[in-house]
Amino acid sequence: MDYLIIFLTTVTGLYFHGWLYVRIRRWMDRDLALSLAGKDEGKRAFMLAQLAHARSLKIKRRDLPKWLEATAAGYHAR
Repeated sequence: MDYLIIFLTTVTGLYFHGWLYVRIRRWMDRDLALSLAGKDEGKRAFMLAQLAHARSLKIKRRDLPKWLEATAAGYHAR
């Protein structure tokens, strides 16, 4: 019974750390997109949509900053 408790707490702890790692990465990516948008609300919405598009395209995380910068540079206010 002791081994079962140790196993369950270990698996639960590892799952929580993995979940937290993924959440922090997503927060950092969102913060990057919003920082490139500045204070313009239209551009902020556009950049969040582009971030979602980048995720759907499966752009690698190391390439994401350059991709978002290029996308932000191509934004035209409506």
